[in-house]
Amino acid sequence: MKNTSSSLVGCLLAALVPILAHAHTPYLAPVGFEPVHGGRVTLDAAFAEEFFVPEVVFDDSEFVVTGPDGVRVPAQTVHRLKTRAVIEHTLTAKGTYRFSSGRRLGAVFRTWTLDGKTETTRDPAKELPKGAQLIAHYQSVNLAESYVTLGAPSRTALTPTGSGLEIVPVTHPSDLYTGETFAFELRFDGAPLAGATVEIFPATGDGSSQQAAARLTTDAAGKATFALTRPGIWLALVRHRAKAPAGAPAPEYGYGYTLSFRVLDP
Repeated sequence: MKNTSSSLVGCLLAALVPILAHAHTPYLAPVGFEPVHGGRVTLDAAFAEEFFVPEVVFDDSEFVVTGPDGVRVPAQTVHRLKTRAVIEHTLTAKGTYRFSSGRRLGAVFRTWTLDGKTETTRDPAKELPKGAQLIAHYQSVNLAESYVTLGAPSRTALTPTGSGLEIVPVTHPSDLYTGETFAFELRFDGAPLAGATVEIFPATGDGSSQQAAARLTTDAAGKATFALTRPGIWLALVRHRAKAPAGAPAPEYGYGYTLSFRVLDP
């Protein structure tokens, strides 16, 4: 009986994947991946269903920049609008910089089934209907990142933080060309995350950006490779559930991580 119940819950969670994939997803995207005007970089940060068309501002987070020396500093200028946040930062030293939205704790979600129907709410006051089976209860934790290089690429800023969910580039993200591959590692709290799904979306700003161009599964070492078949701006998305710390408003955290990157023709 226990096995049957577990299988049922697994099937229900699997059925939710397409819904989650089309939910509002955070992103952090440079307006240009090559700094101009004295090394100034401008980025947009927002939640969207279509990349990179902003819908909801990325708020309640502290934008940080890791420089070529590995030092993390707050982004110099952040303007929060209704649909997006605009970040500006001037690069001074040559090398690669890691731009991060900072971890953002979001809403608490509950999902249940009743009479063959599935419902989700983030209203903490809403009670579960009588007879409903709770299949998910988590708080969202979002992080969006991107890399920008001034001059020749460097690797210090690519060093993993060892905290939460993150994509660790193996191939340098500022050195991606069609006909080659983008190799990366997926880690959670510093450990390789095996068997996870990483979706890659084209950031075309039209309907096609809502459909994943590739769905990759990490191997036993948490590694995956994306074949670079065409140029453009892309977004890698990964989600992961894990036990929340003591005192959290939900038993689990629902981690969401995105990495925006550019692919050029050689």
